[in-house]
Amino acid sequence: MSIIADNKVLVNIYSGLKSKNKVTLGLMAALTAENEGHQVTLFLEGNGVNILNCKTAGEIVGKGTGDLYDHLENLKNSKVTIYVSEMSAKSRGYDKTLLNGYKAEFVMPNVLIEESIKADSVLCY
Repeated sequence: MSIIADNKVLVNIYSGLKSKNKVTLGLMAALTAENEGHQVTLFLEGNGVNILNCKTAGEIVGKGTGDLYDHLENLKNSKVTIYVSEMSAKSRGYDKTLLNGYKAEFVMPNVLIEESIKADSVLCY
């Protein structure tokens, strides 16, 4: 556990599945921060919304950053708050079924601004 605990951390993932290391590192950072006792918010936007569509282990694996599927399964059992850009999701053909199994909600861009102002640290991938 971190000696500096209970900070608010915002992890913003906008990269898509072609950026395996960025998306897996972003989720690994979010989960690590939560495990260290921080309040974590995950904001998915742009091509980052595609990561919730990963349904198979081994499909997207970063170099030293883990398996996207495993990170997503751990995310489902975490206290991480998940916001997904509704505009990004809809423009990529997703509907509310994308959020099935996650403690997540569609939001508009103003939420990203609000969360970034409230956060002690913002990590972008």
